[in-house]
Amino acid sequence: MPHQNPFIDQIRQAIPKMRKSEVKVAQYVLNNVEAVIHMRIVDLAQEAMVSEPTIVRFCRALDLNGFQAFKVRMAQSNTVHHSLGQFAIAEDDTSSDIIKKIFDTSINQIITTRNFLDSAQVAAAVDALNKAKRVEFYGFGASGAVAMDAMHKFFRLQFSTVAYSDPHMQCMSAVTLQKDDVVVAISQSGRTKDLLHSMEIARQQGVHVISLSPPNTPVSDLADLPIHVDIKEDTDVFTPMTSRIAHLLVIDCLAVGVAQRKGPDFDEHLAKVKKSISSLRHNEKSNK
Repeated sequence: MPHQNPFIDQIRQAIPKMRKSEVKVAQYVLNNVEAVIHMRIVDLAQEAMVSEPTIVRFCRALDLNGFQAFKVRMAQSNTVHHSLGQFAIAEDDTSSDIIKKIFDTSINQIITTRNFLDSAQVAAAVDALNKAKRVEFYGFGASGAVAMDAMHKFFRLQFSTVAYSDPHMQCMSAVTLQKDDVVVAISQSGRTKDLLHSMEIARQQGVHVISLSPPNTPVSDLADLPIHVDIKEDTDVFTPMTSRIAHLLVIDCLAVGVAQRKGPDFDEHLAKVKKSISSLRHNEKSNK
């Protein structure tokens, strides 16, 4: 028996109530589920041979507020979900069971994040970062660990950069930022009050604020360059797991994008950085 997909079933059931042009969109989506996840609204309109407003009406016919929300539902419904929050640990689970559940859930959630990630959002963030002289990373808890990792990556890229997970330090630092500087605000929930306060101060300074957070949350709405990362986790039982990994991967995308913009001449600088820390590593030959 084939695996049932509730969202695909919802689209099929909604077709009788749709306009003729919206039905064309529905039929294209049903026949091209994998491809649609990676499309922009202009691409889907062209392939389904309808207008972009028709795509928006199609989304609203499914009780969604727009094309981005539709893509999220498509990506989520196309992934085999487990539970910890997404997967459940039983008392008699072996270490092998726990390993499989955690890895399988993380892999599936990361694929969902990749499919949902808006390349235009990432490109806009890379543009802002590439022009910045100073880049600051703000986050609390597990997001603070992501901020620290991001600081290390961007320090290697010759940025004046720092990571703060203390609200007072965030505020004091944000007020000293200048135009074209960048703040990257990282939040698994998108609703952290102290982070929002720091972002407000940064915005008042006229700097770009990039967010890594779920869509339609206060953090995402406040940022002028939001990057949507939406992973549901049971943080009442466990600290954020997969969302932390997903945020790290998005930071990697931003760092690689910036390094690419710096051109091939920048490779010499990275080689010098690598050489500078090579003496800190144990040499296997010296142990023989």
